[in-house]
Amino acid sequence: MGPLRGLKVVDLTHVMAGPTCTLMLADMGADVIKIEKMPGGDDTRRSVPPRIGEESAAFMMMNRNKRGIALDLKTKGGAEVLRRLARSADVLVENFGPGVMERLGFGYEDLKKDNPGLIYCSLSGFGRTGPYRHRRGFDLVAQAMSGIMSITGGGPDEPPAKCGPPLSDITAGIIAAMGILAAYAHRLKTGEGQWVETSLFEAALVQTYWQSAIALATGVAPRAMGSAHPLNAPYQAFQTADGWIVVGGANQTNWLRILDALGAPELAHDPRFVDNPARMAHLKELEAELAKRFRTRSSEEWLNLLDEAGVPAGPVNDMLQALNDPQTIAREMVVEVEHPTVGRVKTLGLPVKFSATPGKVETAAPLYGQHTRTLLRDYGFSDDDIEALAREGAVTLGDAAAGGKIA
Repeated sequence: MGPLRGLKVVDLTHVMAGPTCTLMLADMGADVIKIEKMPGGDDTRRSVPPRIGEESAAFMMMNRNKRGIALDLKTKGGAEVLRRLARSADVLVENFGPGVMERLGFGYEDLKKDNPGLIYCSLSGFGRTGPYRHRRGFDLVAQAMSGIMSITGGGPDEPPAKCGPPLSDITAGIIAAMGILAAYAHRLKTGEGQWVETSLFEAALVQTYWQSAIALATGVAPRAMGSAHPLNAPYQAFQTADGWIVVGGANQTNWLRILDALGAPELAHDPRFVDNPARMAHLKELEAELAKRFRTRSSEEWLNLLDEAGVPAGPVNDMLQALNDPQTIAREMVVEVEHPTVGRVKTLGLPVKFSATPGKVETAAPLYGQHTRTLLRDYGFSDDDIEALAREGAVTLGDAAAGGKIA
């Protein structure tokens, strides 16, 4: 299943950014082997509540479609297991702190000696060059330092606010997956592997294209505008008689369609609103004129009228409403998989559709060490070798935890 079927990925990532990257690859068919630290595994296993059964819902979301193995890379046996996996891997992805992989002997220069075609991907807080290269980073820090927190929130006089989702983590993971696939295309043509890397800081910066364009062109830093757009109006949320909707009047055609839906043709000739530059210059007045009209009807009524007029618009959903939306279901963006201990669980689906090689969410996230024994056998370790590794403390065998259901 999926266009990346046959691609072997060694996943040394944890928490969010790296697991997002390998999740994308796994959903498109890659064989992703998730290596978790000993003891305890990925820190997301302790990001609770909520739990599903005894498992972290956060961990289960980020690690479906992956096979799991638990290794202590500081032991001789654990190091040998990783080297053997890396020798035949197409891709290795890691998001350890700066210099950790090199100190352990698993940096790119070390591993490419035995596997020159290896695509080695690193995700970090700030990247491997520049004055901040040794700093550790989190999404919160990236959102703050990239300017995102200065342009998010209700208005310019309110405290700085972060975006609710971990924007830089998820974006960094997607960018890393894109970089890996570009490097894979290069390798298919040349046979050469390479080191691919990105950072939370850069991932956050690329979310600011519009605001960066304004700042670079004017020398003025944009400020928070609530739900409004920095370049087009009206393009924001409005309160109705029973809730909130968003309305996209991002060009003159849609602006005139909004006026048709509102039954307010007189605003088309108001010099304050005659074109987009005028509307942006008089945004507060525009918001006031539209807000009093939208409050006169329900969200459903307005959305029907706007849809008939051809205006992009939609309700402001909470997460349960969004996940149960018929479009979400039709696009298979909520799917179910079978978990070895808790049964059927729901997770998000694959956001990229392929006509010839469809990807699929096939398996739930692994239990801690669930596939250790199976994977070691796949890579040539005998049963005696495996038991020796377990006695050394180099691996955790997850057989018992999985109730015998080892894939």
